[in-house]
Order: sequence, then structure tokens, then C-alpha cells
Amino acid sequence: MEHTDTIAAVATPPGTGAIAVIRMSGAGALAVLQACSGCRLQVRRATLVRIKDAAGAVVDDVVATYFAAPASYTGEDVVEVSCHGGMLVTRRVLERLLQCGARPAEPGEFSRRAFENGKMDLTQAEAVMDVISAGSDLALRAAHNQLHGAISSRVAEAVDQLISVAAHVEAYIDFPEEDIAPDTTQQLVGGIDAVVAALQALLATADEGRLLREGVRTAIVGPPNVGKSSLLNMLLGYERAIVSDTAGTTRDTIEESVSLGGLRLRLIDTAGLHESADAIERAGMERSRRAGAEADLVLEVADSTCAPNRPELPNNGAQHLLLLNKCDLPEHPAWQGVNAIRLSCRTGQGAAELSTAIEQLFLHGRAVGDSLAAINTRHRYALQQALEFLAAARAGLLAGQSPEFTDVDLRAALDALGSISGRVDTEDILTRVFATFCLGK
Repeated sequence: MEHTDTIAAVATPPGTGAIAVIRMSGAGALAVLQACSGCRLQVRRATLVRIKDAAGAVVDDVVATYFAAPASYTGEDVVEVSCHGGMLVTRRVLERLLQCGARPAEPGEFSRRAFENGKMDLTQAEAVMDVISAGSDLALRAAHNQLHGAISSRVAEAVDQLISVAAHVEAYIDFPEEDIAPDTTQQLVGGIDAVVAALQALLATADEGRLLREGVRTAIVGPPNVGKSSLLNMLLGYERAIVSDTAGTTRDTIEESVSLGGLRLRLIDTAGLHESADAIERAGMERSRRAGAEADLVLEVADSTCAPNRPELPNNGAQHLLLLNKCDLPEHPAWQGVNAIRLSCRTGQGAAELSTAIEQLFLHGRAVGDSLAAINTRHRYALQQALEFLAAARAGLLAGQSPEFTDVDLRAALDALGSISGRVDTEDILTRVFATFCLGK
């Protein structure tokens, strides 16, 4: 797709730094730079350029690099300007580029142009933001795999298989005097079943994708004074929560994020669960129970030096780990033989065992560097749609219905799969996807 306008935006975060990068894309990118500097650029060679205002005064000395179409991120002529990183000077340079013919880019517009010009498909474009927002090593690895086609290649294989099935069905439509033989029907059903199995395997990564992108929602629960806030501080590596021997110190939930064992944990420190007449404490405990009910992982903390006093926790299917804190002190006999992770938030003992246990729960033995493909919510919806149409096509074949009806279902399944990579129904999908991108990307 050819665009007639040239877009520009700051591609680095706001604030003060050594340099800031301003990106331009479009057929007029070179002309815009020349208009405000009088300088010509060579392809892929960094050049010192002096940006001047309309009166000829110097705005900034910058380094400009020209990437000629189609060998650029967007597939268009791209000029990247590295200026000094102050907020004022960056704004002045951008304003000058806009005065000379560029227009402000919309969020995600550079990546959208890359998609429209065939530089990447829609799953790869989405992976760009996943790379930027990755909060753990495994999330970053998954984003890079998606950027390099891990999801689109698996969808493409399923599409190729499904096209073969559809081609056979349409052959019978072209020759209506021939009925589909029983053995041919079984072959077609087998082809559909193979596609269904491939799509279900990809669909099974949906929950994993959510955890990688959003983090594992982790509720730290237990009675008062067992070390819940101390555990939060130990995992974070700094004093985030107030620690006191006074019961009821934590009355509201405290949320922080930490990368642990390749995963991002969204830690929620909760109020101690016990009987109380205090209305504020009861409100805090209700939030604690709600956090436990909504969690992906519950870390139940208990005091190993005291007799068990375990609160009743909601059973929502979340993963659960029992942590016996204060293991640097003598353990109460009632805890002997209890399967739990023994740790000391004071000394750090047991932290490695906790990390390993969490990895085993959510990574299932996968190493951080292993290849994986984890779909997002949009992919999940499209796969579910495709599976519904394939189920209808399969049932129709077995029932001996007219091949025209089966072909409609197969084509609808292909359209659903095509929407994953952005090959069909792109306009509304693109608007929704790229609106979530950061400016300059």
C-alpha cells in the first residue's frame, strides 16, 4: 500500500537522556530533512546534520540515517534522526520536521505501514508491542518467537491443510453428477481432524500467553504476623511493605511486580485472615479473600514456630504453595512431615526452592530459552471461530449433506484463520490492534 504523506514521531520515551530518536517514514522523508537542513543523505550511512529553523538559526546538531524503500522497517523511505535528548530540543526538532512537510504519526502507525507493505503479518506486528512490554525472560522469548513467525507459521500450515480439503470438496461441486464416495468422505474428515488437532494445540497456549503477557497474579495469604509482608519485601529486594509485630498492620492489599525464575509475578500482599470485630480489618480481609479467589497462584504463609492455624481459602483452581516461614528457628512439632517450602524471610533461606517450585508449576519443566508460541485474546477468538466452522463442516460431511454447505463452512474457517495474520477483514482488526501501540512504533 502506497501512502502519499510522510509521518514523524519521537520513538524514544519522554524525559531527559543523552539522545532522542525521531523517526520519519514516507516518500517525502528525505525531502523533509533536506528542507530543514540543506543536507543530502546516503543510504544506510549516519550523517552529521544541522537542523535549522525557518530563520536559519540552529535548532540542533543531529545524526541522521536514511533507509531506502523497500529495505526499511515500514517498507517506505525512512529517516531516523538522533538528536540531543532534552525534552525541549527534541520537541523543537520534531516541530521543525512537521513544519517542513511531515505530519504527526498516530500510535502504531509505523508498524501498521510495515504490515500494509508486507514487511510483517499481523501476529508479528502484535509481537512488536509484546517485546516492548515483556516483563520477564520467558515473555520476551515468546515475543521474539512470535516476531519471527512462530504463530503465523503454525497457522499457515493449518491453512494449507484446510485448503487441500476445501479443494477436494469444491471439485465435487464442479461435478455435481458425482457423489462423494464413503472412503473419500473419511479422507476429508481425517484432513479436518488433523487441522482441528493443530488448532487445538495452538489454542491450548492461550492461558500461558495470558500469564506471560499479564504476569502470574499471586496472592500472599495467611494469618496475621506470619511474615506475609516480609515475604513480599524479600521477593522484591527492598522494604515495600511495613513489617511489624502488631497484628493488623496490613489492612489493604499491596500490589507489586517482580521477575522470578523467568516469570513475571504480580504480587499481592493481603491483610491477615482471622476473627476480628474491627470493621476496617474485616474489609481488608474481604479484599484478601477476593484476591485469593482471583489469583493464579496462592502463596499461603504460616509460622513454622507455632501450631498450625490455617485459614479457609477459596478453591478456585489456582495453583497453591504452602510456605513455612521462620525456618531459621525451631519448628513446631505439629509441622513435622507436612509437605511445604520452608523458608526464612529474615535470612533468605528457601528463596531458591520457592523460585524452583513456581517454575515447575507454570513452566512445566520448560527452560527459559525453549521455543514456544503463546496466543493472545484476539488469536483465541479466531481459533475458536475456526473450530466451530470445522465442526459444522465435519458433521455435514458425515451426514452426507450437499458439498456446497460444507464448502461454506470450510471457507468461513479459512476466513477466521486468515484474520489471525490479517489477510481478511483487516480494517476493523487493524484499527483495534494498532491503537494499543506506543507512539513512534
